[in-house]
Amino acid sequence: MRWTLPGGMVERYESTLDALSREVFEETGLQVTCIRHMAYAVHVEDRRRNDRAISFAFVADYDGLLNPRDPDGFIVEARFVPVDELEAIIPIPPLREPLMAYLRDLRPGRFYSYAGWDGRGVRVVDRPSNED
Repeated sequence: MRWTLPGGMVERYESTLDALSREVFEETGLQVTCIRHMAYAVHVEDRRRNDRAISFAFVADYDGLLNPRDPDGFIVEARFVPVDELEAIIPIPPLREPLMAYLRDLRPGRFYSYAGWDGRGVRVVDRPSNED
């Protein structure tokens, strides 16, 4: 079993924010009521596996109870996890490290670039300090 944040693909003619609301609903049963800001973005390019992914994490308000409705049947369970347990249950560095950094200081807008899913070649681009 692998734990991660809700996610998925943007469908044709769908905006990124509409995809966020749809995926959160499908994978958790929660209805997004307000998107506050983008927490961070992650790019992983793993040339050894010919794999590339770009993801965005947002901070949002929600309504409802956890009750996954995944039409693909991949989501087995949804739950809220205490911050001190995240490092142990999310083993993949590009999924874990940006989340942990954001939760540590709540500073939005970082961009993480990885050369592989194992965390090789990480590069972090921060927003300029004059934007604080």
